Amino acid sequence: MIRTFRAWHTLRPLQTRQTIPTRHFSQGTCLYRKKTPDNEEYVTEFDLDLEQEFDPEPESNEPEFERHLHSQASGEPLPNFILHTEEPPSQFPPVTISDNNTSITYTPLTTRDRIGLTDRCLSFAGYFSGNAHHSHHVFYSSTMAQFAKRAAKIENKKFVDLKIVKMVSGNGGNGCVSFFRDAFKPTGPPDGGDGGNGGDVYIKVVESGLNSLHGLRSAYVAKPGLTGSGDQLDGKLGEDVVIEVPRGTMIRWIPDPAELRRYLSWKEGQTLDDLFLQMKCDDYNNIQLFRGGYNPGEGWVFKDADEETYRSKDFFKELNKRVVQYDNETIDEEIRYDKFPMLGFDCNKVMEKPMLILKGGRGGMGNMHFLTNNIRNPRFCKVGRPGITAHFLFELKLIADLGLVGLPNAGKSSLLRAISRARPRVGDWKFTTLQPTVGTIFTTIDKDPFTVADIPGIIKGASENKGMGLDFLRHIERSAGLVFVIALDSENPVDDLNLLLEEVGEKRMKDKQVLIVATKADLSAHGENYHSLKKHLENYHPDWKIVPVCAPRGENIDKCIKLMSEIAQITKMNNEREGIRWRRAT
Repeated sequence: MIRTFRAWHTLRPLQTRQTIPTRHFSQGTCLYRKKTPDNEEYVTEFDLDLEQEFDPEPESNEPEFERHLHSQASGEPLPNFILHTEEPPSQFPPVTISDNNTSITYTPLTTRDRIGLTDRCLSFAGYFSGNAHHSHHVFYSSTMAQFAKRAAKIENKKFVDLKIVKMVSGNGGNGCVSFFRDAFKPTGPPDGGDGGNGGDVYIKVVESGLNSLHGLRSAYVAKPGLTGSGDQLDGKLGEDVVIEVPRGTMIRWIPDPAELRRYLSWKEGQTLDDLFLQMKCDDYNNIQLFRGGYNPGEGWVFKDADEETYRSKDFFKELNKRVVQYDNETIDEEIRYDKFPMLGFDCNKVMEKPMLILKGGRGGMGNMHFLTNNIRNPRFCKVGRPGITAHFLFELKLIADLGLVGLPNAGKSSLLRAISRARPRVGDWKFTTLQPTVGTIFTTIDKDPFTVADIPGIIKGASENKGMGLDFLRHIERSAGLVFVIALDSENPVDDLNLLLEEVGEKRMKDKQVLIVATKADLSAHGENYHSLKKHLENYHPDWKIVPVCAPRGENIDKCIKLMSEIAQITKMNNEREGIRWRRAT
C-alpha cells in the first residue's frame, strides 16, 4: 500500500489489520503462516529465496541513517527538542506557515538531510501564541489550577479548556525460543512465535454533549504486546487506547513539561517566553518524534549461551547482516509514523473512525525465523521494539452558532437563561460568570435549533491578556455569529460597544454576522441610551441589527430569538454553499 505522508495524512484512521507475512532468514522450504482480518490462520509451504530480498544497502548510507535514529552508544532516542536561551545563528531567512487557526514563524537551521529532515528553530512563545492565545501559560500550572478550582466550586460545575496529556504507546512483546515436540520427535524444528505488537494511541472526536476537557486523564498508556509462544503462536496484541475529545479541540505537540520546569529551575530569571525551541521537521511541516530501542543488528535474547559466544560465530555474523536490513526497514517505518503536524491537529469534525496518534512498537521475532542451512537449532530471538512517549496540549474552543460578548454585568447570563434552558449563575455584581456556558435554543419545528455560548465578561485590555481575556476569547473564534450584549444602564453604551469591538479584534470579527442586544431596557431613562446606540449603528454599522430586551421580565425575548435564529440560519446556508463550492473544486 502506497502512503503519502503529508501534514493531514500523518493522522491515519484505525484500520483492520491486513495480511502480515512472516519473514524468514533462511533459503528453501519453510513454514509460512498467513493472518487474515477475521483472525483465521492456516499454514502452507512455499519456496523463499531471501538472498536477493535481504541484500543489504550500501554501507555508505548506514551511518547517516543510524545517526538520526538512535544514539550509537546506548540506543537511547534522540531528543525531540533542544532548548536555547538565545536564538541560534542561521543563514536562512524566516519562514511562516499557517492554516485557518494557527500561524507559526520559524527559522531553518540546516538543509534537508538524507531522510528528509531539517532543523528548525522558533521562539517558545511564538510556537504557542501563534494562535493569539497564551496557551503555553498552562505550564505555569499553579495559577490556572487555582482559578479553575475556584470557578468550579462557585458555579458547581467543572470546566477545563486546556489540558496537558501524556501519551505512551505500547512496547512490542519479545519473540519466543521454542522447538517443536511430539511423541516420536523429541527435538524438532524451531517454532517460537513473534511477540505481539504494542498497543496504539488513537483520538476520536465525538459529539456526545462534551463541552469540557475535565474528563481527560493526565496520562494514557497503551498495553504492551505479550511474548510469543511455541507452535508458531504470536503474542497477544497490546490493547489500544482511544481518547474521546469534544468537537472543537485543538491538539498540539509540546515538550515534556517536567523537563521544561527543570530547565527553568537551573536558569534564574528565565521564563518560557525567553526560550527558543529547536526541532527536526520534514518538508510537510511535521515534527519528527523519536523513540528509543536497540540499534540495527542488536536486541537479541540468547538462551543457554551468552551473547559473546554467538557473536563470535561466522554463521551468526552472516545471519545478523540480514537482520540488520530487516531492523532498518522496521526503524524506517517508525520514522514514517512518528510524526505530528507542527500546526497541530484541529478536531473540528466528528469522526466515524479513530485517528492514529502514536503507533506501538513492533513485536520481536521468534526463533522460527532463524532456521538456515547453517543454523539448525537457533536458541535466540529478538526483543520487541519500544513504544513512543509524547506530550500534547489539548485546547478546547467551544463550537456554538453564536457567541455572547459583553462587559462584566452586562446581562449575558440573564439573557441566556431567558432564551434557553441553560442555567448559568446570575447576580447583581460583576464577574458573575467565571466559566463559559453553552445553551441550545429551539425555535419552530421547521427550523433547526442553534447554540449560543456565554463567555465571562471582557474587560479593557483583554486582547493583551488582562484578566482572563485570552483564555476565554478563544471560545468565540469558531462562532459563526457574534451577539454583542450592551447594558443600557451604562453611562455610555456607545463607548462600551467600541471597547468590545477593539478587544475582540478584526480577525475574530471577519466574516461573522453581528447582532446587538441592548439589555436592561427597563433601566434606561426615556430610552435615550438606546436611541444614541441605534443612531451610532445607523451611521457606522448600517448592516447590524439591534433589539432592546428586558431578560428578567421576558420583554422582547421572542424578537431577540427570531433575530438570532436568522443569523444562525444565514451562516449555515453560507457554510453549505462553501462546502458545495469546495467539493466541486476538488
